Amino acid sequence: MVTRRSALESLATGAMGAALPAVPALAAQKPRPVTHATGPEGERRADLGNGWYRNPIMPGDYPDPSILKDGDDYYMTHSSFEAAPGLIIWHSRDLVNWRPIGPALEKPLGTVFAVDIAKHNGRYFIYIPFMKAPWSGDLASFANIYVIHAESMAGPWSDPIDLKIHGLIDPGHVVGEDGKRYLYLSGVNRVALADDGLSTVGPVEPAYEGWHYPEEWITEGYSLEGPKLFRRGEWFYLVSAVGGTSGPATSHMVIIARSKSAKGPWVNCPHNPIVRTHSDKEAWWSRGHATMVEGPKSAWYMVYHGYEKDYRSLGRQTLLEPMTWDADGWPRALGGDLSLAMPMPTGKAGTPGGFTRSDDFTRPAFGTRWSFYGAAPGELARAKVGGGVLELAAKGTGPADCSPLTQTVGDHAYEISVSVDVDAGAQGGLLLFYDDRLFLGMGIDGQRMITWRGGRSSFWQEPAPRVGKLHLKIVNDRQIVTFYYSLDGKTWTRHGIRSEVSGYQANTVDDLSSLRPALYASGKGVVRFMDYRFRALP
Repeated sequence: MVTRRSALESLATGAMGAALPAVPALAAQKPRPVTHATGPEGERRADLGNGWYRNPIMPGDYPDPSILKDGDDYYMTHSSFEAAPGLIIWHSRDLVNWRPIGPALEKPLGTVFAVDIAKHNGRYFIYIPFMKAPWSGDLASFANIYVIHAESMAGPWSDPIDLKIHGLIDPGHVVGEDGKRYLYLSGVNRVALADDGLSTVGPVEPAYEGWHYPEEWITEGYSLEGPKLFRRGEWFYLVSAVGGTSGPATSHMVIIARSKSAKGPWVNCPHNPIVRTHSDKEAWWSRGHATMVEGPKSAWYMVYHGYEKDYRSLGRQTLLEPMTWDADGWPRALGGDLSLAMPMPTGKAGTPGGFTRSDDFTRPAFGTRWSFYGAAPGELARAKVGGGVLELAAKGTGPADCSPLTQTVGDHAYEISVSVDVDAGAQGGLLLFYDDRLFLGMGIDGQRMITWRGGRSSFWQEPAPRVGKLHLKIVNDRQIVTFYYSLDGKTWTRHGIRSEVSGYQANTVDDLSSLRPALYASGKGVVRFMDYRFRALP
């Protein structure tokens, strides 16, 4: 019988592939401080540089991971919600270090949820649910599924094609034993695809009733969702999530079922759930929405998202957990305490990925470093980058309706700073932005400083200099936020108020997002930004 301990020992000694660094079974490891390797801006990284890694593999709000194994290459993307451009495609050779290729979606048609990447007959496909705000109470008109395709993961990608699937999200692509293509959907439902994958054949039908946890378990809601399918040997496996993605720490979980046919019937795993957070004392909460993938040395892994204990404001971060297969062909999770280090899938350190967040504005970096929130078609035309300046045409009346530029971060403590120069009639500044209802920060309009807290102009307005150009800085030190401003970028004045921001998260405003740096320009005219700097704090 394969036990968690024996499987991990096999993984650590290389019995599941090439030699890996010796490491005791994770279940037997003693807890250690959560430390990480750091990058050039002090940001935490998963690869510790010694043959070990520590979760998260993608710090920050990178939820609903979808992974494609393509030979020795791995590609991943995530829900990008209101971001434009959207759907960053990431590439890796070791499942831990990921480099951005670029955005796949230049023309968003709404909020992007839980996509799936597939390759078929040498062509790449991304199946995309778009959810259109505001919520009208009619799910059929609210959620629609499209597809884009390309000859390379680097693109160019086609325009979105409407599959005319309404009221469902979370597509999962599979090729059946009959060579036909199918799309599984939230619910869990199924629809057949045409051979080219660009249209449906026949109706959407119920496909799987799910696995039901005991009624006394504390979750957000049942929410059968996120189907991901693959074939291993004679079996097709259906991985899905139940419990709700936010809510209590013990909500989200991973379940699995299998069948000899891609059309079912599906038999539930006898030891469901495969993954579950049992207590809010654990390092990672609400773990779910998994994809199972064969790693570089033939060992298997689960990639899924979870909230970091006490840091829900960072959103749902991407986690990597080793797994194995028992004698009956069912998967077993091996990670145990995910706050501990684990052996790299390749057995050695890799090439660091990611990208720097600081920006000298010499060239555009939209779709990777920056994305617009709630963008209208043609939003990129508002921005001009070059010569050390970002010129952003003003729009709307404030942060809530001006489509600010945002960037994702994944550190517990960091500082950001930028120089802001506003035209008469314009207002611009530096924010920590969750969504259009919840944000905080500072702006200037040439006559005063505007202080934002809780998604609105604060009654506590700082008596800053009445100037059209000012240096602004925000320090987020483990969710205690302090504002600063300066005339010369050297001598800083601390704003008179601090904020505690652990409540800037999904359970406050019922919106799946994260608190992240942002630049905004509202009113009329142009706001110029220069010398944006990000630095993670020790």
